[in-house]
Amino acid sequence: MAVIDHLVYAVADLPEGIDWFEQQTGIRPAMGGAHIGLGTHNALVSLGECYLEIIAPDPGQPDPEIPRPFGIDDLDGPGLVGFAVRPTDDETIEDLVDLCFNAGYDTGPINDMSRKAPNGELLVWALTFPSSSTLPFIIDWGDTALPSATQPGGVELENFAVNHPLPFNVMGPLAALGLDIDVVAAERGGLTATITGPGGSAEL
Repeated sequence: MAVIDHLVYAVADLPEGIDWFEQQTGIRPAMGGAHIGLGTHNALVSLGECYLEIIAPDPGQPDPEIPRPFGIDDLDGPGLVGFAVRPTDDETIEDLVDLCFNAGYDTGPINDMSRKAPNGELLVWALTFPSSSTLPFIIDWGDTALPSATQPGGVELENFAVNHPLPFNVMGPLAALGLDIDVVAAERGGLTATITGPGGSAEL
């Protein structure tokens, strides 16, 4: 059974996104690092069992040869653009990919990834690249410590929902992964969440 690993919130400018989140919640996300070759960098904050990744174009990198992930190049404003799930201890990332495929959702291939943390530590993981904003991509941290356990905390995920014009299209894969996530009928597909901290709430 999969568990939510993290939510992805895209912004145009990472320092501004960090400041905004701190103003809303009272907790400041920590710089994560650059995704070399993808043209992005991020900041992270723990939500307890999962975490929030704030991602943005990295002005310290040249424009990548391929589009930046999560449709970042075409953003018309900040917003939740994806979420990841990870296998539990008795599963593998391949198991979750197979569960999705059997439920009619092709996650795509598994890719090896890495980035350097601000302290110089090399973090490595495997993932399937996101192909849908309303269905999860899959990540496996292997021997790397979970960011939800290492990043600043003090905020919690109050609610999280998947919005979709045809809810049954996403309910099958989510159920196959064992995920209990609210699915709401809406005109447009997307994600919404509320994160609450000592200074207030951030509506994503």
